[in-house]
Amino acid sequence: MHEEIDHSAWRALTSSTAQLTDYHHRLLSLDDRVGAFLECDPHKGASLTCAQDHPLSGIPFAVKDNIALKDFSLTCGSKILQDFISPYSATAVNRLLECGAVPAGKVNLDEFGMGSDTTNSAYRRTINPWHADRVPGGSSGGSAAAVAAGMVPYALGSDTGGSVRQPANFCGVYGLKPTYGAVSRYGLVAYASSLETIGIIADTPELTQLVFDTIAGPDPKDQTSRSASDTAAPLRDGQVTIGVLSDTDGLDEEVRRGYREAVEGCRSLGWGIEQISLDALSYAVPAYYTIAAAEASANLARYTGIRYGQRSLTGADVQSMTRATREEGFGAEVKLRILLGTYVLRSGFQDQYYIRAQKLRTKIRGDLSALFSRVSLLMLPVFPTQAYPFGADALTPFQQKLADRYTVTANLAGVPALSFPTGNVSGLPLGVQFLAPEFAEHRLLEAAGAYRQIYRPQQAVHHLSLTEGV
Repeated sequence: MHEEIDHSAWRALTSSTAQLTDYHHRLLSLDDRVGAFLECDPHKGASLTCAQDHPLSGIPFAVKDNIALKDFSLTCGSKILQDFISPYSATAVNRLLECGAVPAGKVNLDEFGMGSDTTNSAYRRTINPWHADRVPGGSSGGSAAAVAAGMVPYALGSDTGGSVRQPANFCGVYGLKPTYGAVSRYGLVAYASSLETIGIIADTPELTQLVFDTIAGPDPKDQTSRSASDTAAPLRDGQVTIGVLSDTDGLDEEVRRGYREAVEGCRSLGWGIEQISLDALSYAVPAYYTIAAAEASANLARYTGIRYGQRSLTGADVQSMTRATREEGFGAEVKLRILLGTYVLRSGFQDQYYIRAQKLRTKIRGDLSALFSRVSLLMLPVFPTQAYPFGADALTPFQQKLADRYTVTANLAGVPALSFPTGNVSGLPLGVQFLAPEFAEHRLLEAAGAYRQIYRPQQAVHHLSLTEGV
């Protein structure tokens, strides 16, 4: 698959100081419309790379601003980390730098990865490149918008409950959430440690696979990282079975129609179709948000204003200063999840909420394991709607959480998932996602590559080819 990639035009943009300067200016010009970047500096990024003979050498990429990149910002989209500069790079980033890849900068996100549309960022608004009045998704909205707008061919994001797949779906590009532990989390600012992973948003499945192969693998700095103990077999003609939902209630009509058309598309490729019901969808959201909020409450306790980050100038003692720092530094969604997590971890409530959610998680993992003994891949919607509008017609935070039912299942089970575009309706992308057994990322990407025989993704209407004329 790797040999199919030709990014010579992208590579030319970083081939000299003059080309980098021109690329930088064109990035800034386009980003005035898109709002993807929080810090844009390909010159500084190029200074961190190693010259290598590698397929990714010289190719620019973007990094979500909750993933460490040395000498760049690490704000997590939050006021509490305003002006914080990372002293080191994440393992996944380092593996790209060692191959000669060039980071163009850090991109926008919902604060600490908590949100579905990147409107929870403390810094700027990111639009969907397909339609300026629509959200790009979240929380990796900056990553998806940068790729969809043609600013970079790929970007790193993080996926805790769908934060790579959902924005990729809204923006009409590819979004991979790897198996939990397949990619080191060292350098990813912790939100919900048992659920999150660094993921990839890219413009083709081939590039997604190349980046994944580069960043994956165990890391002594992350004890949850691991090698594939039993890599799943690749797809074989005549032996592929796709599990599809028999019940699509709750989806908008366009999304429901798109899902059915994707089922027929799989059938046209000669793949078998098995109708399934997935009970996990009815209780995945409460289980996920209970666990995620509990872990967020613990992880965000480190933001006191004492060691690093912003410090409130009010308060007569350490306790009042810490309280004021958090009040001024955290946004409403982050405060809500910390409070919820603190509540479910209280003595007397752990058994009722947190332990019960963990038992549901175990059941979900078992249900998917049993399902994958019968089917090669599971195909689910990504989100019940297409990219929704900003403002009064936006989904409420509660509606956004309920809509995560199709994405959080993969995070709870720790299995890989890939969202990919399957169509375009009313000028907005449509897509679905495949889920696979642990360490079957190549199976996901092979299937998405095969699906391009049916639908080859279009470019966003705001796309300005930065490689034109190079």
